[in-house]
Amino acid sequence: MDKIKILLADDHHLFIRGMESILSEDQSFQIVGKAYNGKQAYEMAVEQRPDVILLDMNMPVIDGLQALKMIVNELKDVRVLMLTMNDREELLVEALKSGAKGYLIKDLLPNELVTFVHMVYRGENVITGQMAGKIIEKSSKQAENSRNQVEFVFTKKDILTRREKEILVHVMKGLTNREIALALLISENTVKNHLRNIMEKLQMNNRVQAAAYALQEGWLQKGS
Repeated sequence: MDKIKILLADDHHLFIRGMESILSEDQSFQIVGKAYNGKQAYEMAVEQRPDVILLDMNMPVIDGLQALKMIVNELKDVRVLMLTMNDREELLVEALKSGAKGYLIKDLLPNELVTFVHMVYRGENVITGQMAGKIIEKSSKQAENSRNQVEFVFTKKDILTRREKEILVHVMKGLTNREIALALLISENTVKNHLRNIMEKLQMNNRVQAAAYALQEGWLQKGS
């Protein structure tokens, strides 16, 4: 079985050494390169063609977001996980719009890092739990009431059904298709069909991009 090729990109040598040590313990991973600025990350990505890139948001020479855009434009199948100490939700939305498959805060536990890399390689999109929670919590403060029920805001330009919005809320919480199906008492295939329709309507490449866009547009709120 082919190993999952991983490129590490961070301007802190100790952090890269730490990630390398953690990931090397998983026999299914192969570290194919280590980059210490955004330009190196792009060049090594084009040369090595990794399956997954762990890319720091705050990089010298070329910042992480710009490097992300260049990499995604060149390598259509690469999965990029953004790493940051910054929990500003606008950076999360920008990264997802630019093609990132995940957005992780650097205070991860070692086993979480390994799990997230596997998830992204399988085609899932991931956001660190507290980051997804922060975004949903912020949106809830904009609602008139603050109960735990989910309320959906319909606008004149709204093109999503209530069920599609419900699924996107769960996506922002980091749930997998199977977990969403269990939460909503529907089949996993139904969840996949809804997600496919959502991405077609919004013209987005993946589920987390779609959820982030809908949240930014004010279509998803948590209230009573």
